[in-house]
Amino acid sequence: MISITDKTLKDLEFTTVLQTISERCNTEIGKEKALEIIPFKDKETLLDVLLQTSEYLSSFSNNNAIPNHGFDNITNDIKFLSIEDSFLEVGSFRKIATLSETVNVLLLFFKKFNDYYPKLNEKATQVDYTKYIIQKIDEVVDKYGEIKDNASPDLINIRRDMSVVRGKVNQSFGQAMSQYNSLGYLDDIKESFVENRRVLAVLAMYRRKVKGSILGSSKTGSIAYIEPETTLKYSRELSNLEYEEREEITRILKKLSNEIRPHVALLKQYQEFLSDIDVIAAKAKYARKINGILPTIIEEKRLFFRDAFHPILFLNNLEKKEKTFPQTIELNNESRIIVISGPNAGGKTISLKTVGLLQLMLQCGILIPVHERSETFLFDRILTDIGDNQSIENHLSTYSYRLKNMNYFLKKCNSKTLFLIDEFGTGSDPELGGALAETFLEEFYHREAFGIITTHYSNLKILANELPFASNANMLFDEKSLEPMYKLILGQAGSSFTFEVAQKNGIPYGLINRAKKKIEGGKVRFDKTIATLQKERSKLEKTSLNLKEEESKAREESKKMETINAKIQDKLERYQELYDSNQRLIYIGQKLDDIAEKYFNNKDKKVLIGEFLKIVEIENSKRKKATVKEKKEKEIIQKITQQEVKVKVEEIREKKIEIKQKKKEIELIKPKVILKIGDRVRMIDGKSVGTIDKIEKNKAVVNYGIFTSKVSMEELEFVQPVVK
Repeated sequence: MISITDKTLKDLEFTTVLQTISERCNTEIGKEKALEIIPFKDKETLLDVLLQTSEYLSSFSNNNAIPNHGFDNITNDIKFLSIEDSFLEVGSFRKIATLSETVNVLLLFFKKFNDYYPKLNEKATQVDYTKYIIQKIDEVVDKYGEIKDNASPDLINIRRDMSVVRGKVNQSFGQAMSQYNSLGYLDDIKESFVENRRVLAVLAMYRRKVKGSILGSSKTGSIAYIEPETTLKYSRELSNLEYEEREEITRILKKLSNEIRPHVALLKQYQEFLSDIDVIAAKAKYARKINGILPTIIEEKRLFFRDAFHPILFLNNLEKKEKTFPQTIELNNESRIIVISGPNAGGKTISLKTVGLLQLMLQCGILIPVHERSETFLFDRILTDIGDNQSIENHLSTYSYRLKNMNYFLKKCNSKTLFLIDEFGTGSDPELGGALAETFLEEFYHREAFGIITTHYSNLKILANELPFASNANMLFDEKSLEPMYKLILGQAGSSFTFEVAQKNGIPYGLINRAKKKIEGGKVRFDKTIATLQKERSKLEKTSLNLKEEESKAREESKKMETINAKIQDKLERYQELYDSNQRLIYIGQKLDDIAEKYFNNKDKKVLIGEFLKIVEIENSKRKKATVKEKKEKEIIQKITQQEVKVKVEEIREKKIEIKQKKKEIELIKPKVILKIGDRVRMIDGKSVGTIDKIEKNKAVVNYGIFTSKVSMEELEFVQPVVK
């Protein structure tokens, strides 16, 4: 059975988490329930609740969104209905029908999607499904919350009569208004309503001339409101019918109340079910906001939170657009107690609170923001001593209060306890307080309790180093800037950086040296050694991060190179196959050419056929019968190769056309040079340059040195003028 005190809830700021969840509820009952969440007493129920929240969280990312589960509170209506011979008003029945309909929709939904929501469906199967309540209410009440005309035979007749009488009232009133208006007895507004009855607005001076009943007058007294005599008779008849209608509606509502009354317990169950779903939905919304998941819950005594975030700090930083640093921490049988040391404002208390709050949230059925590979077991007790606990009411000092708290720890602490103590041993003389704190720590250790403490006391750091199943930890600190890095490192104590921080904040170096002389040399050396080790750890941490980044980049580059290499290798293989195939065809072609030449000379057909068959047999001996799969692969390769060749040819052709077009454009832009004998020229699209020796009828004799050529003047382009 788990034991959590109000002090622990306050120390870990658990109510802040509950308020955030409560705000995400849709109903008032849900909001109240969320604020009353406490740790579960048995593991089975806790796991069910955690899985229900996890299933609801999954509904945000799959295609089977859970239907609306909002409802109007019917607590008072249920109480009233429980009283014998009482009856509910129409609005109450409408709320009950809506609530029943919402529950029925959810029950059918969870049954249909049991594969997605097995635990939610398991919860839903505990609720009875019935259409009786909805059917009975729908027979009497319409969707607008009004009594239907056909709710009873008498009501139909009464309302029919009322409709006829209203028609007569309106008709007689209209005739009277026309009559007295034509006589000029009425005010400009002509008519009004008094006590829900239609009246004539008669000018005061003519009130005696209008027959009827005076029901009132205007504030100034200038208008008298009179119901015409001809209408009075019908109005009285209408009033009688309205009374009968009210009596009949009361009778109908009493009958309906008696029909629904046996289902009061079911209605309570419905409201309970929907409010539970509302809280589950709120917890799922909260989990989505903080990236909460369900870690593995194990039987072995081990707590391992990887990349754990403090949810309250995470949401606050999210609002401020600031970074939150996750912590990784482990407690197990080999390392039951961790002593965290290091400078103030380095994140020790937050690390302590993160572990405590996340464990508490999990044991209350709330998903927590940790890595999916995290795991933990369930503690029977969570004990905390965090912050300044000076008790004004009890007139106790901080130290006295803490001693009282330690006494409570000693009474309750066992092997299934998680204790969290911030600034262990403070509040008294450092020597004496440290010694007493050391004794307490030894006692907790011998009881095999799990715990985390933060301290500046060297003797506690040494004790944690000496005890086999305890260990030191420290918060990383940048040795250059003396700024906290908010990262918890297990296995090594941390220096308080007292003198280094003082020097950074401008305290004169001389004063710091005087302070160092006032304390024992051994203590300074011990703290200095820890500080040096911590600096080395910080450097190693940075180097490790840099190496990880470099390794990640190298992996990416290696993957890219492998992909490129594979593509090149594939192309080379295909081109090699094409080359081998072409070489073989060339060889066969040469052989056939030799045979053809022999036949040309000797005209011997037998020799020709023999040679030809010999070539065919040699080639067939090299072939092996390909399988269907190999044939298909070969066809695909040939198609791909042919396609590539076609593409290349097409690209070359397009480039040639493009070059020709550009040359034509250049020729159009350049002025045409008149060629003369002795000019250096070349053929268009040619490379060889020659000299014009002679020009005859638009043709030129071009001397290329070794030979001469007669070419049309239009096919030549100017290179260099005649050398004089």
